[in-house]
Amino acid sequence: MTGERLVGIRIISGKLRGKKLQSVQGMAVRPTADRIRESVFNILSSRISGAVVLDLFAGTGAFGMEALSRGAASALFIENQRDANAVIAKNIRSCALEGVAQLIKWDIRNNLNCIRRFRPAFTLVFMDPPYGKNLIQPALRNLHTSCCMEKRACVVVEHASSEPISEDCPEYAVTDQRKYGKTLVSFLDYVL
Repeated sequence: MTGERLVGIRIISGKLRGKKLQSVQGMAVRPTADRIRESVFNILSSRISGAVVLDLFAGTGAFGMEALSRGAASALFIENQRDANAVIAKNIRSCALEGVAQLIKWDIRNNLNCIRRFRPAFTLVFMDPPYGKNLIQPALRNLHTSCCMEKRACVVVEHASSEPISEDCPEYAVTDQRKYGKTLVSFLDYVL
């Protein structure tokens, strides 16, 4: 595939520890640094085993694949970019995760109707929207209206510190936030 390359993205822990993942060349996909991903998973440690994971704006699929490596039951990856979808599919195959991972090409900005049929309900959601595009609120709203999460599901949002989580989403409660340079990671509980 044109524009594809191996970069320093790897699975940090679990049964796939050290496995390198492919990424998409250019700025369209911005993989999360290993140190940030490791910090996120240290915070989530008790919520990973058996989790039903949804990876929105999946990019390379690193968050969902890390969760699967650490004992999550299944993961659904949603990404709209064609090149990124091809890379996620290759990463799923190279990690031999076909039995527990699915991929959907979908524009999250419109809705998340594509996930309404999935059961069991998601217990852990990763969301890493492109910075500066004001996609956090629409994605959280679409996630809520999809009726696909368990109550108290954890939603992890990686975002620019200049794009805070709005208080206009009463369905979610911010339980923790961590700053890594210009990146902010917000941990939300789904309360409805």
